[in-house]
Amino acid sequence: MTSSDHRTAALPEPTAPGSAAASHHRPGTALSVIVGCQLMIALDTSVVTIALPEVQRGLGLSTGGLAWIQNAYMLAFGGLLLLGGRAGDVFGRRRTFAAGIALFTAASLLGGLADAGWWLLAARAAQGVAAAVAAPSAMALIAVTFQGAARVRALSVFSAVTGAGAAVGMLAGGVLTEAGSWRWVFFVNVPVGLALLLVAPRVLAETARRPGRFDLGGAAASVLGMTALVYALIRVGEDGWRDRPALAAFGAAAVLLAAFLAIERRARQPVMPLWLLTGRDRAASYLTQFCLTSAMFGAFFFLTQYLQDVRHYGPLRAGAAFVPMVGVQFAVVRLAPRLMARLGARTLVIAGAALVGAGLLWLSRLSAGDGYATGLLVPFLLMGAGGGLSIMPLNATILASVDPEHSGAASGVAQTMLWTGGSLGSAAMVTVYGSAVSGRDVLPGLDAAFTTGAVFAAAALAVAVLVLRVRH
Repeated sequence: MTSSDHRTAALPEPTAPGSAAASHHRPGTALSVIVGCQLMIALDTSVVTIALPEVQRGLGLSTGGLAWIQNAYMLAFGGLLLLGGRAGDVFGRRRTFAAGIALFTAASLLGGLADAGWWLLAARAAQGVAAAVAAPSAMALIAVTFQGAARVRALSVFSAVTGAGAAVGMLAGGVLTEAGSWRWVFFVNVPVGLALLLVAPRVLAETARRPGRFDLGGAAASVLGMTALVYALIRVGEDGWRDRPALAAFGAAAVLLAAFLAIERRARQPVMPLWLLTGRDRAASYLTQFCLTSAMFGAFFFLTQYLQDVRHYGPLRAGAAFVPMVGVQFAVVRLAPRLMARLGARTLVIAGAALVGAGLLWLSRLSAGDGYATGLLVPFLLMGAGGGLSIMPLNATILASVDPEHSGAASGVAQTMLWTGGSLGSAAMVTVYGSAVSGRDVLPGLDAAFTTGAVFAAAALAVAVLVLRVRH
């Protein structure tokens, strides 16, 4: 199947016998439930970032242990998304969606109650597993619930939440940490999760269950391989390229990821059908998504460090600094469907990648004396506009390139690219930062990290220009 098969994507997926079709009568509420889950998941990639200094003081964690509080979530999330997509196919997407929300709510409660580093680390990993279960079904439920122009509008809202969620999390983390305690960045998910669990069965129709097998070997190889790769990059940033554990981890990552590809070629029902990586437009969309999120998630992490360590902002003020980015991203995403109908998906993706790259290049010239208006506001606006222009067209291109019965797997791969891209991009930028920082002067390291982010954005731009061909 190639991107030319877009006509079949408009066909609705069959629902389970006897399931209520309430989503057709209350589409706004159905979309609110789907987007609410996605916002909760997206927020947790960054809402903890602002609170990390308080977490460190509260639990006595080392710097390395603190880094893994974030990585445990993103690695479990990105690594198990493909298995979560298969679970939706086998058990029904509404049922899988609700199970993921329930686990996420419980894990959030445990995280807020943590009194030791290992406890919080386990809770973050459990949150990542839960997000991997719920997220693929969230995107697939849009494909099932909405058709035609309504699907494009729904995807625009979904993409806005996905793209802006990390930045919104910065603001929410600052508010919760300064107003109460770092524990509230976890507790806030509990009432939200319970509300979603209450409403979801009433407004979302169940999809047909399809018999299938779970590729546990492939899932394990992918998670362990990505974990080893991120661990290696972080070790290199701390101890240099001659560090033996880092080199061993690189070797393990190569073996495990090669084993993953071998397992997927032979598996009767692979967790990631390799044909999803074929098809020019679909493959280009996945790669562009990976590169853009590599650039942007790493930038969020280092912008937080700059605001708090160099500019000496408090948690609330640091979070509020991201508001212009969030605002422009939401505004642009709302315009994206009309722009895509007029200009085509490829044009929007190219423009978006170029704007993100320009914002990161601007950030690479930051100095300690730069004010917010002169040093940060313009790149925030450029990155917000760039993310808003590119995310929805990429998701729409991916979903339009597969039959409805493969939408769960396709959306799982899409979100895998998004979240593993964020994890690996952040780790790569940490490596460059560690090599460039000079004593107590962190600015050379920050400049190098933002330059690395610009390179990721340039790679996304190159793929969009040279490979992506979809127009409308």
